[in-house]
Amino acid sequence: MVEPDIAAIINNYKVIAIIGMSDTIGKPSHRVGAYLKQHGYQIVPVNPTIGKVFGLKSFKSLLDIPEKIAKIIEVVDIFRKPEDVPPVVEQAIKLHQKYGRLCVIWMQLGIKNEEAAEKALSAGLVVVMDKCLMVERRHLTEKPEEYG
Repeated sequence: MVEPDIAAIINNYKVIAIIGMSDTIGKPSHRVGAYLKQHGYQIVPVNPTIGKVFGLKSFKSLLDIPEKIAKIIEVVDIFRKPEDVPPVVEQAIKLHQKYGRLCVIWMQLGIKNEEAAEKALSAGLVVVMDKCLMVERRHLTEKPEEYG
């Protein structure tokens, strides 16, 4: 697998569907979603078990997102177990084929699914695995603290 250009993803794509978004403060997906929203990204929560988070409606799946929102999604950020990734990738591929805007599958830290990654790559998507979007953005944009 070719190493994706993380900086280009973070700097160029601003609409992110977060799969497995939580409304529980302290959970990783909640923390990352809050961070991204705070830093100017438009987030689209996807979780069938919650109604809203950060005042935003949560959708049951990528395919349940209304067209006016679905057609502007650029990144799908996945907070799910590796075995739950393939159906998400299938849905992302459908959105990519239908609207052409979705470009990136991002599997969060600790999440890898080679089979799903290959399928996404074959469909023309960029794939990032086992990396945290928030951590990667911080590395690119925030200066390390000065030590006395």
